Amino acid sequence: MDPDTADTQLLDAAEALFNERGVQAVGMDEIRTRSGVSLKRLYRLYPAKDRLVEAVLRRRDLVVREELARFLGPIDDPRDRVLGVFDYLDDWFRREDFRGCTFINTFGELGGGNQAVADIAKANKAALLECLRELVSAAGLPAPLADQLAILANGAMATAAIAGSPLPARQARDAARVLLDAAR
Repeated sequence: MDPDTADTQLLDAAEALFNERGVQAVGMDEIRTRSGVSLKRLYRLYPAKDRLVEAVLRRRDLVVREELARFLGPIDDPRDRVLGVFDYLDDWFRREDFRGCTFINTFGELGGGNQAVADIAKANKAALLECLRELVSAAGLPAPLADQLAILANGAMATAAIAGSPLPARQARDAARVLLDAAR
């Protein structure tokens, strides 16, 4: 197995296991078994579990940013693009494998003791905020609205995971609409 294939299989297996059960509950042997990559190759690519966790988070960050951009791409109206962020969340929360935001969950588990994880989680949340700032600006709305919308989005992520329901995306969208109307 070539290194790229092994890396992809390891990241896929680790991401799925971390999503299902959390980082601390998953051992490297489980990742090896699910990935089909030898333990020797696993440790050659990722000498420590922390490095694997960081790689999973970095890859997930890119995926989320690309998915959101693709989701919003066909939407022309600037106000609808802002609300589209919450439609994206609704779509995401309905996926069979949704267990909450990987960044919120991993930060909650490891963020206080792992600066790299904390930095990656903060960068992901900063990217969402920057996206909202751009959308709010394009819609001609007041800049502080982006911060409020980010709080709604992140709150919806946490609430949907705990509730096991996609409903918080709709509720956050409704609240966002109220904020947009008030800002006009």
